[in-house]
Amino acid sequence: MKWQEALSDYSLYLKIERGMSKNTVQNYNLDVQKLITYLKTYDMHISPLEITSIQIQEFIYKIAKSINPRSQSRLISGLRSFFDYLIFENYLQTNPLEQIEAPKIGRKLPDTLSISEINLILETIDLSDSNGERNRAIIETLYGCGLRVSELTSMKISDLFFNEGFIKVTGKGNKQRFVPIGKLTQKHINLYKNQVRIFKKIDQKYKDTLFLNRRGKQLTRAMIFTIIKNLGEKSKIEKSISPHTFRHSFATHLIENGADLRAIQMMLGHESITTTEIYMHLDKSHLKKIIDEFHPRK
Repeated sequence: MKWQEALSDYSLYLKIERGMSKNTVQNYNLDVQKLITYLKTYDMHISPLEITSIQIQEFIYKIAKSINPRSQSRLISGLRSFFDYLIFENYLQTNPLEQIEAPKIGRKLPDTLSISEINLILETIDLSDSNGERNRAIIETLYGCGLRVSELTSMKISDLFFNEGFIKVTGKGNKQRFVPIGKLTQKHINLYKNQVRIFKKIDQKYKDTLFLNRRGKQLTRAMIFTIIKNLGEKSKIEKSISPHTFRHSFATHLIENGADLRAIQMMLGHESITTTEIYMHLDKSHLKKIIDEFHPRK
């Protein structure tokens, strides 16, 4: 079995059987591709079924010099998944990464914005610009619904259920969920949709896509990052701001105001409650508030 043949089959498995998104599949492929490139560089003619644990350890040792522990851990996880697939298909009996431990990494607390900082960013948007209303609606939606950037760019007009107060979101692995949407966010989406977007020359392929670029096509993830980076610089907020910052802020502010963790988990689309629990570490005063309010011996 050749590497590219195995990688192609693995990609189909991730996409079709595991239901992973295009971006996730690409990231998993990249992990394996790094190993393939390493083998070619050192002229090592070894198939995926012949490679040993020692050879993979040597690869990780060499690449570890140029990447941080978090990236090392991600690489090991990706390679382990690839070889697990080969075991699943009965090509291998054991995983060569079975005894290879990922480096210990601390839990990274996400950056967040205060409510005043979010308002400041919104105030810096030039609404006289042709894309002003769109950019305002983008920020309001990211923060108002806690969306991932890929969920925002793929959002359809047919996903908006404003009468019911929800939007339909397609998340990781094409899993869908309904997320509540507030009146203010609805207002700004409607302003963009009914007063700006309606006058655009829209590519027929994207006629149902909500947020469009100047050419009437779907916005890219990179474009959303650029819009937010520019707004962050313009507002002079000295934090690293990305689309995910608004998602983190959404969850943190809900926690601080006493929202139920399970409800936040459902709105964010987290498979595990432990992923959502990270927001409990951002504001210790919330934990004290819970004891003061609910414990019988407060």
